[in-house]
Amino acid sequence: MSSSNELRDASGDAPPSTVGTVDAPAIGDPPTADEVIEVLGNVIDPELGSDIVSLGMVPSVEVSDDGVVTVKIKLTISGCPMRAEIRDEVETRVGLHPGVSDTVIVWGEMTAEERSEVMTKARWNARGTAADTMVPESCNVIAIASGKGGVGKSSVTVNLAAALAASGHTVGVLDADIWGFSVPRLLGIGDRMEAERVEGSDKPLIVPNERRVGDGLLKVVSTGFLVDEDTALMWRGLMLTKAVEQFLRDVRWGELDYLLIDMPPGTGDVQMGLARLLPATDLIVVTTPALAAQKVAQRAADMAKRSFLRVVGVIENMSTFTDPHGDEHALFGSGGGEALAAAIDAPLLGRIPIETAVSAGGDAGRPVVLDGDGPASEVFRAIARTIVDDLAPLVDPEQVDMAGCTARMFENVDAAFAELDAQGT
Repeated sequence: MSSSNELRDASGDAPPSTVGTVDAPAIGDPPTADEVIEVLGNVIDPELGSDIVSLGMVPSVEVSDDGVVTVKIKLTISGCPMRAEIRDEVETRVGLHPGVSDTVIVWGEMTAEERSEVMTKARWNARGTAADTMVPESCNVIAIASGKGGVGKSSVTVNLAAALAASGHTVGVLDADIWGFSVPRLLGIGDRMEAERVEGSDKPLIVPNERRVGDGLLKVVSTGFLVDEDTALMWRGLMLTKAVEQFLRDVRWGELDYLLIDMPPGTGDVQMGLARLLPATDLIVVTTPALAAQKVAQRAADMAKRSFLRVVGVIENMSTFTDPHGDEHALFGSGGGEALAAAIDAPLLGRIPIETAVSAGGDAGRPVVLDGDGPASEVFRAIARTIVDDLAPLVDPEQVDMAGCTARMFENVDAAFAELDAQGT
């Protein structure tokens, strides 16, 4: 059998040094192109985590009468660092067929549109292999996101969590804003998190800090419970992602009705890691009325859709200020929430006005929604009711398999691919 390793670029030119040696004569009839493609379906792109056939990286396969198999492979970039590994795997698997006398790989490079489609498929395939977490399957996971900092995203998160708990629910709050954690202060919790041995686990699990709210319960996890509030965390992106992964895998969350995640601003590693670990997450985007904030927030929504997360709504924070005479003032502009909702095809869940009671409640560690009676409190409570009644109603844990997100995920992926097709891919 021959194991000639002839590598060609997209133009078909082959460097003389890439031709290998013949080990043994071919035995039997050559494989069909379909048989070769079936074999290539077992070659996994190490970076993308899926096979090169389903990713669309193999546009053509040709088999000659004398057993020479020519495989065209398109890489995302010509200098892909995994090129040698993919080459070795293709040559090994194809060369196992007794009718193959030679394997020739013709390398190509994807267009921008093809790269976009491949990344879409890779993200979708990664959802099916999401690692187990300690978050119950019946829990409704809602990420509160923003395109930029300073829009009051953390304040929105804790007030919605408190409103949900006040109505009798058990609510987890994950402070995923590792660098800019503020949830501990906003909720008035300063205790250090502890870890303890749990039956059935081979390692100690982190125990969330808890706070009773009416008939409900808040379970809170944050790096703010591990370091002092004025300590700077000088971590790179990979460390941030690993920290969030540990909060999902190594925390004894127990029973949860809802898990609200205070996301870091932007569209970085943490956001992508959460989309991979919790693929059934819903997203609420927070913006201010300013047009600039709306445009930036639109990128956060775009990231979510590309990761097949459902964007369930928009909240406009710092909407208007009402002076003692009852006159409203749009201090930060107007229309940003409506414009964002229209742009991403999601409902505008509410406009939260500027009130000193909101910031005062955050400074005191008591969210305004707990005992406030102003317009901001009412909006928070109304949004919480919308979450329970419409956006993320509770699911019976015994029925979680029947009422899961599979249908919704397929609907999202179909829509994503249809959008790509419309763009000419």
